[in-house]
Amino acid sequence: MKKIAIIVLCLALTLPFAGCGPKGGVYVVGEHVRPEELTEFYWTVSTTTFPPHYQRYRFFIEDGAYKFFHETREGDHLPLTGSDTTVSGTVTLTEAQWQTFLGFLNGGTVIARQEHLEDGASGPWLYLYWTGDKGDIQEFSFATAAERFRFEKFCESLRDS
Repeated sequence: MKKIAIIVLCLALTLPFAGCGPKGGVYVVGEHVRPEELTEFYWTVSTTTFPPHYQRYRFFIEDGAYKFFHETREGDHLPLTGSDTTVSGTVTLTEAQWQTFLGFLNGGTVIARQEHLEDGASGPWLYLYWTGDKGDIQEFSFATAAERFRFEKFCESLRDS
């Protein structure tokens, strides 16, 4: 009888919270992750084709300013390292540019980081960091392939400006 009472008490305490979190551990940007919670976003591609190529984009906030960092590595050997950087730089974004960036993320999903050892792909690998994360809900996916393509074109325009 005591065990049944404990089970009933546990259920009574947990049922009000059922459904409060995201389904299946999938967080939707704009729904479960608010734009003001975002702290950093990384987009990285690293190819092992010849010649190898590495490209990273990073969006972040520093001293209250919105920033965009880019780094390109090129060479004729693997692995490409920081010494193979051919172009890099940091751009301070306008409010409009930051809002455009946030628009690309809206509707995308974030899940717990996973190893993709069987994948063997060149990326892109996408990681979103936010204040509500406890240290492992960071693997990002755009809502659509078209949105990812528009994001990449946006980054290229920032990089080339």
